[in-house]
Amino acid sequence: MLFVEFRFLAFFGLVLAVSWALRRNGARKAFLLLASYGFYAAWDWRFLGLILLSTLVDGLAGQQIHAAGDRQSRRRAWLILSLVVNLGILVTFKYYDFFAGSLNDLLTWLGVGSSLPVLNLVLPVGISFYTFQTLSYSLDIYRRQLAPARSPLDLALFVAFFPQLVAGPIVLAKEFLPQLAARPRWGSVDVRAALVLFFVGFVKKSCLSDALSPYVDAVHQAPDAVGAAGAWLSAAAFAAQIYCDFSGYTDMAIACAALLGYTLPTNFRAPYLTRSVGSFWTHWHITLGRWFREYLYFPLGGNRRGPGRSAINLFIVFLVSGLWHGAAWTFVLWGCIHGAFVALERTRLGGALARLPMIPALLYVNLVWMVSMVIFRSPSLEGASSLLRAMFSTALPPSTGAVPIPPWIAPVLVGAFAVHVVWQRTELSRRWAALPGPLFGLTLGAAVGMALPWITADPAPYIYFAF
Repeated sequence: MLFVEFRFLAFFGLVLAVSWALRRNGARKAFLLLASYGFYAAWDWRFLGLILLSTLVDGLAGQQIHAAGDRQSRRRAWLILSLVVNLGILVTFKYYDFFAGSLNDLLTWLGVGSSLPVLNLVLPVGISFYTFQTLSYSLDIYRRQLAPARSPLDLALFVAFFPQLVAGPIVLAKEFLPQLAARPRWGSVDVRAALVLFFVGFVKKSCLSDALSPYVDAVHQAPDAVGAAGAWLSAAAFAAQIYCDFSGYTDMAIACAALLGYTLPTNFRAPYLTRSVGSFWTHWHITLGRWFREYLYFPLGGNRRGPGRSAINLFIVFLVSGLWHGAAWTFVLWGCIHGAFVALERTRLGGALARLPMIPALLYVNLVWMVSMVIFRSPSLEGASSLLRAMFSTALPPSTGAVPIPPWIAPVLVGAFAVHVVWQRTELSRRWAALPGPLFGLTLGAAVGMALPWITADPAPYIYFAF
């Protein structure tokens, strides 16, 4: 169920009305949990069992870790159980076929017979997101930063809360569970800001991302039939598509949670306006970066053991981040590229990059991102290689290629970037939400009316549903 579908708007309208009509906090949370399970079951009810298993295991592990007190071996044993179950589910469904297939190919190349079975399992939607959320619960209790949830209902709702269940933001237990202690008050909800945020996210996804998707798909389906101009335009189009798709989803998720009385963390802060690759990653998918920083980078030693070890730790984090995004060598290479650039920026060369004027710095960051995203988007390394050759080959005329370039692509990309800059620099979202009631309603209605002709009739699945 996509946020831009009519059935979701009907579903959310019903959930919003009933949840605020329920006076008791326990009944309200129970209803929201059932609604969340129903939301996930609309995709495939069979995979609800995985969410329930993660919830039960981490609930038990959290209680036992807390009860173990200073008995470190017992605490560690229960944490290992949580890690094994959660990561075991994730590895089985997401990575087993990748590693089995890669090992089979390697052994065949070496002349050694191998027949590891390939399971062809369906990847459950949102498994990477809710697995990391449940792990944050056990890990924070182990680190004595969090007490166990007051009730199984609170933990279950934290894991399954439908606005961010399938594509984030990745919420930490220590920032969401305290919000469930008391029933929220409608008077504390900033309804106008939430409506503006939902509308902006809706436009990003339905009017921009879904419009760019067919051209990007066509290019990656025939990478050998694309000239230099088409390859560069498709790279820019995908950079816009994935930003509008993912940030649009999280805008709507944050807005839906806000209308229900809960706060979710910010996940994007104008990443395409940053001046370094390292800074980019503090503005793009912020909650994933935070998770890796807290639960992988710092435990590895962070930057406490000198610049050399810090560079290795960063590289490991980005390698794992690449694998988190998908079980393919394209994602591994993509993660390594960003790890190398972030580590490089911490050297003397990084100091020189930091002194670049604004425009060259923006060009540097966006060029690195667009080129790396060719690899990210490509179904294979061969396809990525074909597009990269087209982008950087001087032997190909810029207009060669059999995939036609829609004439509106370039103007739309330029216009969307200009609107993005103005929107961020002038804080138009905040100013819009602050308008007097009648004027706010009039402008929102007019904006919806202008957006309607551009809404895609058949919305594409969110890109991050695949992760």
